[in-house]
Amino acid sequence: MLIGGLQKNSFIDFPGRISCVLFLSGCNFHCPYCHNPELTRRIPADESPLTPDQFYAFLEARRSLLDGVVISGGEPTLQADLPAVCAAVKNLGFPVKLDTNGSRPHVLRHLVAEGLVDYVAMDIKTDPRRYVPVFQPEDGQEAIQESIRIIMASAPAYEFRTTCARPIIDEDVIAAIARSIEGADRYVLQPFHNQRLLTPSFFDRTEPAFTSAQMQWMKAVAQRWVKHCTIR
Repeated sequence: MLIGGLQKNSFIDFPGRISCVLFLSGCNFHCPYCHNPELTRRIPADESPLTPDQFYAFLEARRSLLDGVVISGGEPTLQADLPAVCAAVKNLGFPVKLDTNGSRPHVLRHLVAEGLVDYVAMDIKTDPRRYVPVFQPEDGQEAIQESIRIIMASAPAYEFRTTCARPIIDEDVIAAIARSIEGADRYVLQPFHNQRLLTPSFFDRTEPAFTSAQMQWMKAVAQRWVKHCTIR
């Protein structure tokens, strides 16, 4: 387990729970607006990274303070020992929420089938047909769509979410994404925040952020196809 960082408490990352957030290092996507650019490389975040044993000791000491653990990244499903990590966390009595980009459905299928995750949050970056070349160099549409199917059919609880940033997102793209998850329990739209970006130059020729009114309009567009849409 290559740990990139630990947020010791969060009131927003695991719906309905007070959680910590474990960030695992390494990612197979290159999202221009990524707020954790140091985690895109498969290296420890600093010279003295948190060890797995230290993380589990942290959880032991906070049994009465936390009621959930979020495993995020980077992309957690790249790490071969992710199932063992989820099992260890659950054995300590904590529900697990997984944040994923959905690029590795075989890992996701295993985690869900084995009961190793209690909540899955999958980022849908854009229309699944349009990930290349902004997010990944090769077409991964089938993997994204398979992950959507697995989550909607089998995950105990879930959400899909999209970061809304021009020129990646517009009304038509939101409609296409919402149609691809038709009937989903929860779809979250996230406003763009201009801080600590992986590729700031990507946005040099545009104003990436949408106004509050524009976000509300895209919410209304998405709401036609999903059970519940919200802006976070």
